[in-house]
Amino acid sequence: MLSFLEAFARAYSIAAAKAPDWESFGVFHDLASGVLQELQLHGSYAANWSVSLADVKPGAATRHYTDFLVATAWSQEVGLITVAMLPCMRLYAYLGQMLAQPRIPSHQYADWIRTYSGTEFAPLVAQLSELSDRHATNTSQIQATYRYAMQCELDFFQAAWINKN
Repeated sequence: MLSFLEAFARAYSIAAAKAPDWESFGVFHDLASGVLQELQLHGSYAANWSVSLADVKPGAATRHYTDFLVATAWSQEVGLITVAMLPCMRLYAYLGQMLAQPRIPSHQYADWIRTYSGTEFAPLVAQLSELSDRHATNTSQIQATYRYAMQCELDFFQAAWINKN
């Protein structure tokens, strides 16, 4: 089973292979590299908390989301792939920026907030948005895919909330 970030990295890599031009290929490659950096951050959290990421099994909402991302990457064109990935990127940038206001608090999630509110993450979101603008045509399928990805985000966060309580 793939972790969420592994699914993202694979989807970016598949999109890179499908990219219709060299510039888009490079951007997808950079986005995949960004995910690899995120995996290192999450790996450091796991190590600090003595959690073996190899032993963690994704919940149903996560699995549903990762299956959607990878299936979309394999079966669809580049524009639709970008649309499937964009809600997550936009949401994490927004959450990071909001949690950093007025300053990043000093607690166990400070590095996470720094990552998603930082000057390195916002350009990645902008790059994916630009790829979406370039390669996705506003069709009912594009709209449905974006909406479905948003629902996957909601389900992903809702599952964490439900499982905590």
